[in-house]
Amino acid sequence: MSENDHDLISTRPYLVRAIREWTIDNGLTPQLLVNAQAEGVEVPQEFIEEGRIVLNVHPKAVDAMHLGNDFISFLARFHGVSRQVTVPLSAVMGIFARENNQGMFFKEERSTPSGKQTQDDPPLRGKPQLKLVE
Repeated sequence: MSENDHDLISTRPYLVRAIREWTIDNGLTPQLLVNAQAEGVEVPQEFIEEGRIVLNVHPKAVDAMHLGNDFISFLARFHGVSRQVTVPLSAVMGIFARENNQGMFFKEERSTPSGKQTQDDPPLRGKPQLKLVE
């Protein structure tokens, strides 16, 4: 692994955007599973269950959506009341289609001293392997 590998941006924001687009293209409803107890998460507290919240991020359900590399933010209605939602990408535990639960779930990330996100697992050594995600 080269020194530059430590400065790479997390793949999580790119995967979240891709899975969201895939669900929409297939006429499904993209849902975010969020660790609501993570630092920086701003969601309606009354909808949190067991420290988590599931958010509908379909274009018909949100306004002013911003899918950045560090944060996701949007306006959404909760029981008819428009609320601002802000979620750091590190708090996203998964993105999946409500109708069939297909999508991707993530391991917890932690910040390095440089502020970059890393996964808890050590880097893979040797031959790369692919894993089927259903």
